[in-house]
Amino acid sequence: MNRKMCLKIDFENKQEKIALTYKLKMLIRQAVEATLDYEQYGNPCEVSVTFVDNEGIHALNQKFRGIDRPTDVLSFPLFDYSGECEEPAIDEFMGMLGDVVLSLEQAKAQAEEYGHSFSREVAFLTVHSMLHLLGYDHETGEEDELEMRRRQTEIMEQLGLGIA
Repeated sequence: MNRKMCLKIDFENKQEKIALTYKLKMLIRQAVEATLDYEQYGNPCEVSVTFVDNEGIHALNQKFRGIDRPTDVLSFPLFDYSGECEEPAIDEFMGMLGDVVLSLEQAKAQAEEYGHSFSREVAFLTVHSMLHLLGYDHETGEEDELEMRRRQTEIMEQLGLGIA
């Protein structure tokens, strides 16, 4: 599918600790596209991606989740998919899916901790967040967590960034 005409990503950089490069933005775009393709989401859509540092994401995590510590990524879906039907309510919607807020500082620390590249960590966090925007939630039970992990693994493999 040619997503160039039907996917818009708005990037905003609110941190100065890690350089935001064109290459990193393109990696995020590839991760968004791969997730949408995997999920067979064909509608034109828009996603915003905001880059913050640990201090910025800590404040958001506290405000929106009541958790008093930094995290790696936060997802703010525009729609709640908890309706009675199997298909997401936005199936006919042609617009904004939601917001992704990514701490590049935390992504770098986690990449070092897990022993893989910064690029792989950013791509993984993007895929993870996109699945949240599409209605998946790993915090609703073990079965949902396993399903989301399976999807993340398969998408990362399609991107050529799976675990070796």
